[in-house]
Amino acid sequence: MFTGIIEATGTLTAITPTGGDVRLTIHAPNLDFGDVKLGDSIASNGICLTVVAVDGDSYAVDVSRETLSITALSAWKVGDTLNLEKAMLPTTRFGGHIVAGHVDGVGRIAKIAKDARSVYIEVLIPPELMKYTADKGSITVDGISLTTNRIKPSENVVCLNIIPHTAEMTNIARHWSVGRSVNVEVDLVARYLERLIGAKSDNTPTSKVTEELLIKSGFFK
Repeated sequence: MFTGIIEATGTLTAITPTGGDVRLTIHAPNLDFGDVKLGDSIASNGICLTVVAVDGDSYAVDVSRETLSITALSAWKVGDTLNLEKAMLPTTRFGGHIVAGHVDGVGRIAKIAKDARSVYIEVLIPPELMKYTADKGSITVDGISLTTNRIKPSENVVCLNIIPHTAEMTNIARHWSVGRSVNVEVDLVARYLERLIGAKSDNTPTSKVTEELLIKSGFFK
C-alpha cells in the first residue's frame, strides 16, 4: 500500500528480456535503501513492483506480461525518469490518499498550459474509469497522488493543476508532454462504494448502504 507521495526519482538503466517477461534495473541514488529487503514493494510510476535484487543505489524488479499489457511500461525506455515510493508503514504520515499500486488503465496527456506558477494539465483516461472520478477528488497518475480540479465527463478528461514543487520532485517537469502515456489508478474508496451499491448476488448479504443514504450523507451531489 502507498500514499502517492513520491519519495525520490530514479533512472531506468536496463530493460532485460527474461523468458518472456522483463527485468528492469533502476538507479535511485536519492532513495533510502536502509530498510529495503528482497521481496519488498516499490511503486515505480505507480506500478507496485517487487524488489528481486539490490546493488548499491540500484535495484531490479521483474515485470510480468500481464503488467506489461495493462500499463504504460511497454513504452518506457532506458534513461527514463521514474517516480518512486516505498510501501508505506503504519507510522507513515498520510500525505496523499490510499494507493494500491495496481494500475487501472493507461491515460494520455491531452493538454499542458501555464497557469501562473503552476502547470495546468488535462489527462484523457479510459471511459470506463470516468465514473470513479469527481471534482476535487483524488487520482493517481504515474504514481503521484493528485487532486482533480474538475472533470469533463463528456470528454473523458480529468483536469489537474501541478504546483512547482510537485513538478520538480517528480518526472513531470522532465518527461510529461502532450501525447505521453501515463499510468492511472482511480480512488480505491470509489471502487468499494460501487461494490457496496451494486452487489446483487444471491450469495451476498443485502447491504444497508444505498445510493440514497450516500447522497443524504454528502458523498454524492
